[in-house]
Amino acid sequence: MLEYLRNAADKPVAKILIGILAFSFIGWGVAEWIFGSVIGDTTLVRVGDKEITMQQFNSEKARQISNMTREEQRSFYSDPLRVQALNDEILSDLTTQAMAENRAEDLGFVVTDTRIANEILKFPEFQINGSFSSYLFDNILSNSGYTENDFANVLRSQILRSYILGSIAMPIKVPNFVLNSTYNARYNQRQIDYLPVKYSDFKVGTPTEEQLQEFYNKNPHIIPEQRSVSYILIPAEMEKPDSYDEAYDLAIRVEDDIISGETLLSTSKKNNVKYESLGTFDEESIPGSDILTPQIISKIFGMEEGLESEIIETAKGFLILRVDKIIPSHKADFASIKSELTQDWKKEEQKKQAYIVANEKLTDLNKTGNLKNKKTAKVSRISGAPVEVLSKTFNSDIQTNTIVSGADAFYVLHIEKEIPAKQDAKKQTELSKELEKLLVEGIKDDYNNFLIQEYPVKVNKRIYDKFFTK
Repeated sequence: MLEYLRNAADKPVAKILIGILAFSFIGWGVAEWIFGSVIGDTTLVRVGDKEITMQQFNSEKARQISNMTREEQRSFYSDPLRVQALNDEILSDLTTQAMAENRAEDLGFVVTDTRIANEILKFPEFQINGSFSSYLFDNILSNSGYTENDFANVLRSQILRSYILGSIAMPIKVPNFVLNSTYNARYNQRQIDYLPVKYSDFKVGTPTEEQLQEFYNKNPHIIPEQRSVSYILIPAEMEKPDSYDEAYDLAIRVEDDIISGETLLSTSKKNNVKYESLGTFDEESIPGSDILTPQIISKIFGMEEGLESEIIETAKGFLILRVDKIIPSHKADFASIKSELTQDWKKEEQKKQAYIVANEKLTDLNKTGNLKNKKTAKVSRISGAPVEVLSKTFNSDIQTNTIVSGADAFYVLHIEKEIPAKQDAKKQTELSKELEKLLVEGIKDDYNNFLIQEYPVKVNKRIYDKFFTK
């Protein structure tokens, strides 16, 4: 199929435009070590009938890394968050590609060899003075690690993806009634009168023991479940095979010592590895520690008291956790939170007095139509008054009188009138583009959900956990 492309070349060699095709696998030497430690299936993800292997993943990662400068590569390898972000991006792209290929096959779409050949002829990277050069074609593919068939398959896959996904990315004209109603909702204003009645304006005394106890009974203070945790960390440079293997062997020995009955502390001293007690904490008050990622926290709060975890791979090395003690969720002792209760009781009493005054103001407003010491404002949905007042203003009818509860005050509110938005061509154009983008994104999301249902994504947890779980 590609043979006749060479025959079309009769021009001298010019500067090679490698672009996105060229990659040399600089800085990516872990793949062989990885596959040497995995026996059998190397499928990372199955998407319908398609498989995404670790070889595919590593080839794409190598290509992207090779496009970085050496300085960018050094920065990349030293930042675990950037590494994880790139991994996620590659997996997402490969998964989307596999879904599109599945859909194309089901719809009977075909990309012929002639179409592939014609597309290759158009690549500027393969041209000299506007004509196809087989010399450039062969050299660029050779330097990039592609065979002719490999490159043809990549190109065919991209074309199929454009068949499936290209149409849903087309701009969609927003109906005028949608544009007008959205414009009015966003830019209309309202004129309001409001009066804040601040809690802090009211003085209250100190509660008696009986009052405080009654308040506590109505407002019990619940302490969430807490856990005391310790761990051993066997450090390793996880991207380096020798360091990985050496640390893993040590982790096995440490695990064997723990299974034989030794404590984490004695085992750490025996094997000269790091031991640390994290103390007692709950899921809302996590101590500062590099190892406490969301995945590790989830692991900790799923373990039983007195048990150790299996060996866990992290970015810093191999980790073994122990949940030393679990303190179940319980009511706080009354005496231990007495000071806090006193402050809460005082604020509650202030709110009661503030509400009485606010209600008197509202009653007077309803009778006389007058709100003394009021503030008058023209407000939008996002500015002009406290956020609680804005929310109530645009969710109530015109001429409504009401009380709005805020964080530090009650607001007596009167909604006077609607102020129509001024027509602004620039704002309407910008809003139209914004709505078009939202429509397209919504269609993309719906279609993506359809593809996920039609071609379920199944992750090979053994492979994924080995290489991606930190």
